[in-house]
Amino acid sequence: MKNRTAKIHRKTNETDVTVELDLDGIGKYEIDTGVGFLDHMLTHLSKHGKIDLVVKAKGDLEVDAHHTVEDIAICLGECLIKAVGDKKGIARYGNSSVPMEEAMANVAVDLSGRPSCIYNVKYRTDKIGDFDVECLEEMLRSFSNTGKFNLHINVPYGTNSHHIAEAIFKALGQSLAKAVSIVGTDIPSTKGIL
Repeated sequence: MKNRTAKIHRKTNETDVTVELDLDGIGKYEIDTGVGFLDHMLTHLSKHGKIDLVVKAKGDLEVDAHHTVEDIAICLGECLIKAVGDKKGIARYGNSSVPMEEAMANVAVDLSGRPSCIYNVKYRTDKIGDFDVECLEEMLRSFSNTGKFNLHINVPYGTNSHHIAEAIFKALGQSLAKAVSIVGTDIPSTKGIL
């Protein structure tokens, strides 16, 4: 099996981001984005997805976290596409339901080559600490768009915003782990291409 790793560097007037990932890792991570809550979520993505992940980012946090969050998501999507390659042999689909105390997150992915993000999540607060919860949807949508995959996130219940977000990222990690797992030798599509 080929080495399913990728590294992307993105530098703009607003951010300087480097992301490295290994789809066949063990869940090791080295995360430093300057945004504490985002670091926390990315560690869950790595640990529960068994994806080795390095994320280093410097952004215009004096404005807010939006540009940093979005550009990290873009780099994650580009890394996913590069690392998964021609998708030969992958499961393609993955889903997971993760409880986090009173909250439940249901996440499903399809590495179809076509982006779509369905985000049915309600938070009771606008912020988690000093982090704007609206940045989470922006991040996940940007990840799906750049990574060219279907991402469906449904949170049927939950009252604590931190628990809701954490359940989402744990479930996303598990879903991606299933979707990228090698289960065969052909392209998982009747089209013969993804």
